[in-house]
Amino acid sequence: MTGPTVAGAAALVQEALKVYGDDPASAALLRGYSRRLTEPLRIAIAGMVKAGKSTLLNAIIGEEIAPTDTGECTRIITWYRHGRTPRITLYPTAGVPRTLPLKRVDGRLVFVLGDVEAGDVDRLEVEWPSPALRNMTLIDTPGIASLSQGVSARSTAFLTPADTHSEADAIIYLMRHMHAADVRFLESFRDTEAGRSGTVNAIAVLSRADEVGGGRIDSLLSAGDIAERYRRDHNLRKLALGVVPVAGLLAQSARTMSQQDFAALQLLAGLDRGSREKALLSADRFLRAAEPEGLTAETRATLLARYGLFGIRLAVVLIPNGFNEPTPLAHELARRSGLDPLLDLLDRQFQARAGALRARTALVGVETLLRTVPRQGTGPLAAALERLQANAHEFRELRLLAALRTTGVPLSSELAAEAEVLVGGRGAAPHVRLGLDAHATRTELADEARRYLLRWRAVAENPLTDRSALDACRVVVRSCEGVLADVFSRDQRQRQPA
Repeated sequence: MTGPTVAGAAALVQEALKVYGDDPASAALLRGYSRRLTEPLRIAIAGMVKAGKSTLLNAIIGEEIAPTDTGECTRIITWYRHGRTPRITLYPTAGVPRTLPLKRVDGRLVFVLGDVEAGDVDRLEVEWPSPALRNMTLIDTPGIASLSQGVSARSTAFLTPADTHSEADAIIYLMRHMHAADVRFLESFRDTEAGRSGTVNAIAVLSRADEVGGGRIDSLLSAGDIAERYRRDHNLRKLALGVVPVAGLLAQSARTMSQQDFAALQLLAGLDRGSREKALLSADRFLRAAEPEGLTAETRATLLARYGLFGIRLAVVLIPNGFNEPTPLAHELARRSGLDPLLDLLDRQFQARAGALRARTALVGVETLLRTVPRQGTGPLAAALERLQANAHEFRELRLLAALRTTGVPLSSELAAEAEVLVGGRGAAPHVRLGLDAHATRTELADEARRYLLRWRAVAENPLTDRSALDACRVVVRSCEGVLADVFSRDQRQRQPA
């Protein structure tokens, strides 16, 4: 369903270019919208200072290329795009862009700004040959509510501009606890020009989740309970599509595990249980422990900085239980860090509807231009824009999803919950909408889609259904029809000879 919507948005942008072609500023904006329709989805990573934004970005990419210290670079908005060869480009607030030298220190990428201060930099763009960046562009932002008002204002202005679209199509918002400031920011992101198109396009991450349980092996279970409570919270539910606990430091280090890391963890795992538990009672005791022999103080400090007590405790339990090679151990640590559920949620909620999110951003940009730079002869353009926004089913789904999570729809709680799933509230894939396993057969998918279709047609035709809920019922019916059509189209493609 997304293809016609993206094509319609692209055609509308081209029509707008004909009208505003003689205005350099407006034309530049429109050409940017046109490019954006063909680019990977832009996902910003935001949160308060020390929430672990850069660490999580490194974990998603699978390499330590985002700075995680407190230097100047963490005060700059940095874009990470896919590129065949590594390159860093600095875009100053005034002047021409220039390429920065690539420098690696202890396996980490170092940004060499020279004599340039963060306040004089508009953004950095990092091109990197990471498979994770093929389908999305990640944007690392400085901390919200920073002690430096300039730094905080830079992030806020970028993510929640007052009178234009956000540069981000969606956002991953990190929080250590749910503070009022977190809710206020997410409300601001929803209320930007792009947000007014009516959708919820944020995922919340309970970051540094291993700290919730004091670094115990079951810390992620405790964090999961808290995340579920946050997910059900009325204030957050209307602003985020989900809440996922992630131990970001462990996720980053697991994705970048070295042979030296594994060898050190293997030495620790070889200790008897009593000695191991005594050494891992606290960070201070671990740094001062005498056992095992061969584990230097420097190596201990490196392990603690990279994995934390939670990661070390988990690794030394996993190694004797079958994860006794570097690659299997790294994969299991990454899985237990909470990174895999986050990546799955990103795929289901953002990537599956990437075209609709990009098209929505472009159309909101055109709408803003028509309102702020009015011109004669734009009536047909405005009418075409209104038709596309009203009739594109993807946008109707997004608006209904927002309504279900905010103002509500006059349906029973059971029907409202079912409607949310069917319109893609947990993911856009057919099996997710239908609540089936990923390996469900075409027949199972089709039968379940028909069942829901008949059920919602009956709800729509029931004279007792509130009239104000009829539009919502029609959207759900159209979604069921779309799932059914998608199932049959896939079947026909599979039947076609190669």
